[in-house]
Amino acid sequence: MSDLSGTRYDERLPRYTSYPTAPQFSNAVAATSYEHWLASVPASAKTSLYFHVPFCRSMCSYCGCHTTITQKNEPIDDYVDVMRREIELVARKITAPLGVHHIHFGGGTPTIVAPEVLRSLTASLRRLFDIATDAELAVEIDPRTLTPEMTEALGQSGFTRASLGVQSFDPRVQKAINRVQSVECTAAAVDGLRANGIRGINFDLIYGLPLQTVESCIATVNDCLAMRPDRLSVFGYAHIPDFKKHQRKIDEAALPGGAERREQAEAIARTLVAAGYLRIGFDHFARADDAMARAQAESRLRRNFQGYTTDVCEALIGFGASAIGRLPQGYVQNEVVIGRYAERVKQGELATVKGYRLTEDDALRAELIERVMCDLAVDIEEVCTRRGASTVSLAPVMARLQTLADDGVIRFNGSRIEIADDARLLVRSVAAAFDAYLMRSNRTYSRAV
Repeated sequence: MSDLSGTRYDERLPRYTSYPTAPQFSNAVAATSYEHWLASVPASAKTSLYFHVPFCRSMCSYCGCHTTITQKNEPIDDYVDVMRREIELVARKITAPLGVHHIHFGGGTPTIVAPEVLRSLTASLRRLFDIATDAELAVEIDPRTLTPEMTEALGQSGFTRASLGVQSFDPRVQKAINRVQSVECTAAAVDGLRANGIRGINFDLIYGLPLQTVESCIATVNDCLAMRPDRLSVFGYAHIPDFKKHQRKIDEAALPGGAERREQAEAIARTLVAAGYLRIGFDHFARADDAMARAQAESRLRRNFQGYTTDVCEALIGFGASAIGRLPQGYVQNEVVIGRYAERVKQGELATVKGYRLTEDDALRAELIERVMCDLAVDIEEVCTRRGASTVSLAPVMARLQTLADDGVIRFNGSRIEIADDARLLVRSVAAAFDAYLMRSNRTYSRAV
């Protein structure tokens, strides 16, 4: 049995929503590379689209996203106009019609755009891309700013899934993180979405917040269960005030320690499992009849920048400031600063300013990491053989894995490794064993648990 109470695995590690991770991106891959990659995407490739809307009405102190606070609509409207230009620019660079199966609007708060703007934008997407009739259209929502008009526009535009930020319903915690949101406000948003045909409802929760306790975590989960969400994401708060300066408003003395964080995470998990939800990976939960639960059971679960997903698309095209895309050749990221992003697009240029070109070794390690993150197990020799790769290059990996095995975190079954049932929360520590770049990075990551 593994010991989660020790300090050996109280680490700061990537979330492994990509590999290599973003700190490895550089300007060696930029707009010219992206243009060539877009032109080479085959017509048969299933494609996902991601749209980043980096605006909110207020700043939540815990936030780790690229976003800007505004009370005015004009900057948002101007931004969407630029993003529309970028969409048309990218569409012209693609030589073959692509079948789009997933669309995700993230932020920020995408639903603070005007309802008529959203309807117009989604209509443009259907004109420019071959969107499958069963495509999933997902959007991230702050229930505090969701209006009935926007809820109706989401239904009219064909959205099928909504992810609602909850974080915590504890009033003390909400005040400490500058996000006061009632249960009633959240329930009204859920009811409105379902009434307009958006059946897939996701909730985002966070543990490790200031003043948070095991009891308040369980109370929040019980309030959520009354609204019958299909999926829940349960993230550990990433306190990185050197990188996100607004987090300095959080009293570090009020933050739970490592042992408390683990207790909160496990208490949430126990409560959800007891209510009939299945654990997906290490931080997601889904109803047994949900597509994500079926994907996990069939080893079809994937991981991308939104976390665990059923999206099996070969290409992900990102739009908007700071948006990241992934094509078979590698990763690309747009200019982060909104003004510079807009300037490039207005000049008729792709907004890509950095990225990463995958090597064969990267692709091998990426698959090993993804399977560990999704299946909590992987057959190393099987993956290497299928890819025509030698296991010799993984010798340092095997030494690290042996340490994990000695500590009871994983067990070996031939060339297959399996994470122990009580060590699920340490999956990022196991994935890190395959990361060839981790020790070279100066990036400060979030705590692994």
